[in-house]
Amino acid sequence: MKVLVTGASGFVGGAVARALVQAGTEVRLLVRADSDRQNFDGLPVEPVTGDLRDQASLRRALSGCRQLYHIAAHYALWAKDPSIFYDVNVTGTKNMLEAARSVGIERTVYCSTIGAIGLPPEGGVGTETTPVSLDQMAGHYKRSKFLAEQEVLKLAKDGLPVVIVNPSAPVGAGDVKPTPTGQVIVDFMKGRMPAYIETGMNLIDVDDVAAGHLLAMEKGRQGERYILGNKNLMLREVFEILSRLTGVKAPTLRLPRLAVLPLAYGNQWIAALTGRTPRIPLEGVKMAKYKMHYDCSKALRELGLPQTPPEVALEKAVRWFRTHGYAS
Repeated sequence: MKVLVTGASGFVGGAVARALVQAGTEVRLLVRADSDRQNFDGLPVEPVTGDLRDQASLRRALSGCRQLYHIAAHYALWAKDPSIFYDVNVTGTKNMLEAARSVGIERTVYCSTIGAIGLPPEGGVGTETTPVSLDQMAGHYKRSKFLAEQEVLKLAKDGLPVVIVNPSAPVGAGDVKPTPTGQVIVDFMKGRMPAYIETGMNLIDVDDVAAGHLLAMEKGRQGERYILGNKNLMLREVFEILSRLTGVKAPTLRLPRLAVLPLAYGNQWIAALTGRTPRIPLEGVKMAKYKMHYDCSKALRELGLPQTPPEVALEKAVRWFRTHGYAS
């Protein structure tokens, strides 16, 4: 059986492609002409050139495939032109799934984000059914992924055989770009983190996220969402683990979020003038307001999601970043 994977040049997509190959699946990858291919270099896969904004290329890529893993997205906390988030994440997702329906794909797993899951306003952990609305989405990435997920849910109600997965904060090997979470690890390893804003996150090994995709394809219920996560941690706890792994001293200066917010706005203004990514991303500071803690029990119960300890996942990330020259 042949499957199509989008986004394999990225962190999660690359891990899914590797997991499928290890499972003995015949894998085709949708890649842009200018995609970085190191995450699947050497794998026995079939790359085909296409673009989420070009429906004809999507139908060609899907031809002969029975299943689809749609993971590709524009994932960043900032872009000089925010329209790219909506072109790729919303319109591109709709294009991809409509093409899948037109060629008769038997089953699809769509990779959303934990950011599209609601959090209780009074505090506590979010679940797949926690109410959430667009005005609760901080930043263009989250807003675009929320809107994309709404499109997927509409198609599921119309009968499209699709399952949604919502990964939390993946860490591990292969974070080429790196992702915002990976960049925090790299900055910590380089000693570039003298202070921090306290916030909460849910960490998961990227290989467990990949396994969750395959399990969702096998066991997930049509139109359902599954949080792919593991342990809820505070950022301070993550730094303590990284300190033990690297020998780098964890920052002890905790800054109030509201004190950093004006600096983030200033960085945003400079970035708009220069086109360079801001050192203090405004969306990251805004998101720090929320303790991103979630209940992952549905994926454990229905899919059998593996739970590698976060310490092991962070050690994999540190080792990979060192080996590949991101930090000494």
